[in-house]
Amino acid sequence: MDLDELISRLDLPAKIRLLTGADMWSLPPLPEIGLDRLVMSDGPIGVRGEQWSAADPSIALPSPTALAATWDVDLVRRAGRLLAQEARRKGVHVLLAPTLNLHRSPLGGRHFECFSEDAYLTGEIGAAYVEGVQEGGVATTPKHFVANDFETDRFTVDVVVGEQALRELYLRPFERVVRAGAWGVMTAYNSVNGTTMTEHAELVHGVLKGEWGFDGFVVSDWTAVRSTEAAALGGTDVAMPGPYGPWGARLEAAVREGRVPESAVDDRVRRILRLAERVGALHPAGTERAAAPEGINGVALVRELAARACTLLTNDGVLPLQGTPTLAVLGAAAREARVMGGGSAQVFPDRIVSPLQGLSERTDVRYALGADPRIRLSPLPGPVTAQFLGESGAVLREEPLATGEARWLGQLPPGVDAARLRTVRLRAAYTARESGVHELSVAGVGAFTLTVNGEAVLDESIGLDAGDPAVAFLSPPEKRIGVPMAAGETYELGLAHPPGRFGGTAIVSFTLGHADPAPGDAGELIAEAVRVARECDVAVVVAGTTPEVESEGFDRADLRLPGRQDELISAVAAANPRTVVVVNAGSPVEMPWLREVAAVLLTWFPGQEAGAALAEVLFGDAEPGGRLPTTWPERLADAPVGAVTPVDGKVFYDEGVFAGYPAWRRAERAPAFWFGHGLGYTTWSYDSIAAEGTAVTVAVTNTGTRPGREVVQVYAGPRRRLAAFDVVEAAPGQTVVTTLFLPVRAFQVWEDGWRTVAGEHTVEVGRSSADVRLSATVKI
Repeated sequence: MDLDELISRLDLPAKIRLLTGADMWSLPPLPEIGLDRLVMSDGPIGVRGEQWSAADPSIALPSPTALAATWDVDLVRRAGRLLAQEARRKGVHVLLAPTLNLHRSPLGGRHFECFSEDAYLTGEIGAAYVEGVQEGGVATTPKHFVANDFETDRFTVDVVVGEQALRELYLRPFERVVRAGAWGVMTAYNSVNGTTMTEHAELVHGVLKGEWGFDGFVVSDWTAVRSTEAAALGGTDVAMPGPYGPWGARLEAAVREGRVPESAVDDRVRRILRLAERVGALHPAGTERAAAPEGINGVALVRELAARACTLLTNDGVLPLQGTPTLAVLGAAAREARVMGGGSAQVFPDRIVSPLQGLSERTDVRYALGADPRIRLSPLPGPVTAQFLGESGAVLREEPLATGEARWLGQLPPGVDAARLRTVRLRAAYTARESGVHELSVAGVGAFTLTVNGEAVLDESIGLDAGDPAVAFLSPPEKRIGVPMAAGETYELGLAHPPGRFGGTAIVSFTLGHADPAPGDAGELIAEAVRVARECDVAVVVAGTTPEVESEGFDRADLRLPGRQDELISAVAAANPRTVVVVNAGSPVEMPWLREVAAVLLTWFPGQEAGAALAEVLFGDAEPGGRLPTTWPERLADAPVGAVTPVDGKVFYDEGVFAGYPAWRRAERAPAFWFGHGLGYTTWSYDSIAAEGTAVTVAVTNTGTRPGREVVQVYAGPRRRLAAFDVVEAAPGQTVVTTLFLPVRAFQVWEDGWRTVAGEHTVEVGRSSADVRLSATVKI
């Protein structure tokens, strides 16, 4: 297709209109050249679509950190194909993912949405993700370009980073996915060395589009474009969302007055049309985008991903469980697992299998809450009806919801005109299970009226005291009220709220929460859990983080498990020596009870099939195939790189190239668990190594009594970084030989350009960055 001929048929206003969103999630159609609307969607772990709503459910995969923990590029590629299938089902052309920023500090609040602390592993997993999605005809936009490795003051912070660290660490995953053929890239909010990324011509024009030859489109993070000329000359192609913003008429005037060349506009339009051609949105009149075949069983694949991501840190032999033991299953996260992180990674699945449910379907289970670290109440269980009301309370539309969480961001339900919409009201008939004072809550920003049986119990406005506007819908404040209820009685609940506005778009984002009467104080809850644990064969404590300590929009203050979960684990371990701790978190937590328990299993944020996958792993139907994609400190104070709080508006990456496990080596400190660590249910011997050029051949043998999977890891080069890896499988007694090809980049350093460090290099092969089993010498 001749894109230049199509561009020649457009006048300047049409071309500029194409560079800004038509609304929250799309670019406008241009029927005169056969261009459809181009629809974008958040979706690191599931495709949200144009409605951020439970009325439009999505498959929920494990978190990106969990995907990286598989160290399995073929499996991640399959996950990408599932996401493409979901995107096609929802009419989405562009997936706003994957996130390639690094786990520079364990305090990063959005680590669950990133892959790893290691640039090579991040790049390889990210490339597989990109390839899988794009094989399904859906574009990816690897983000956030670049050095957006923390959340504090993310809109305004200036990251001061040296050229060597920028090239060897933070740019490297983006370079890898560009080589993999990514069709898009998203620029970050932050500045790098004094220039905000939407205006950073040196990095966007010079490196991304020039040096790397990137021919895709560059989209801004939402609201990140804040200037007309500087952004237009800085390399960003599309300013989202729209149609408001600093481009439009102002950019048209800048072009007509000669301040921005029209050729720069044409280049952007060409990139957008190339994108549209790739995703099937640019075609002759009368043709439609071909439907993608739906051949992937999403539930089965999500379950497989969750099991393979499970990372076994310690095990005294209690796992895998044998027979049908009586299990004490303890903790709030056992009953209501946290299956995904907050913010742009959040979707609404049509089902969630909790650990309690998954284990109860397998054996005799006795549950106790033990400790509840949740600060917010859970959404009221459904059914709930959302009513969209116009003037004088006229009902414009009703939408069924599975819970009391109401969220529409950008696209309202069909038939609801944002200009006519005045109020959104949730209605539910709730039957109390217990007598006593129930807690109801409202989480949101703005005016709310909460009624019980038609009488107002709360009527006030809730304000927001936060510098990050995203907090208004990611983590808004909560107001609670106690309401006496009698068991078996049904109460008519209503919550009315006038929606907010974002530019010209209506935003609906609030939650009606509920909690049963408190079963006792914290000490009584722990005592009850100890009693239950003592009476059972094995105790399984599911502990985790909460949205208040690990989510988009803010960084973590510490690495402690919230609430009294540490106290619960220690008490249970003292009562039952066969205690297994399941850590339900997206990134590292401190584990002061580590040496008191029989086993520790990380499930990360495991996606919608959490409980089913956990049961498979605990009972040995599936191997815990995960390996740590990031170093796990014993204490935050030990971490060599920790600072995420700007000083005078800047964060200095003074550690240079020494982030992650190389920083631990340089500091001569031992973490709780090194990058790459993970146990299985069998044992392995590393038998031989042979190196010829950059090809390294390794033989490993399964020396145990079960089939197993092993991740063979190769560390090499002047920084002793990960240079290659492979996942192998073997039956008991079987030897497997694998050949790994080391990239030239493993032996290069950045010194005003890539320089190969010639000479002899030691190549180390092992089970983690610290557990080296074999070594050889290669000459470069």
